[in-house]
Amino acid sequence: MPSDPPKPPSRAPVVPGRDEGAVVVERKTVRTRPPRMYQVVLLNDDYTPMEFVVMVLQEYFKRDLETATHIMLKIHHEGRGVCGVYTKDVAATKVELVLAAARRSGHPLQCIMEAA
Repeated sequence: MPSDPPKPPSRAPVVPGRDEGAVVVERKTVRTRPPRMYQVVLLNDDYTPMEFVVMVLQEYFKRDLETATHIMLKIHHEGRGVCGVYTKDVAATKVELVLAAARRSGHPLQCIMEAA
């Protein structure tokens, strides 16, 4: 004996003139997360002049002379120093700009980015 196909669920009766074409939309609040941040880090080497590092910090990271000197000394003594914290695209651009400036000047200065 063949079984009957399943019946669609029953609907409430539609009253003419009322509820026709009415659509209820629930608004969901969408929460966007802030973008991940990345640190731009300069690494110490024995060949890049301190003055060049200070110039890079001033030109590409908009640091004043005192702050740039402080970061440069941190790089010199600790082997690395954070130049700034930015979104991924901005950090990647700053890394490329610093590396290009170091290459143009003939210095082996290394600059990396890492998650903050």
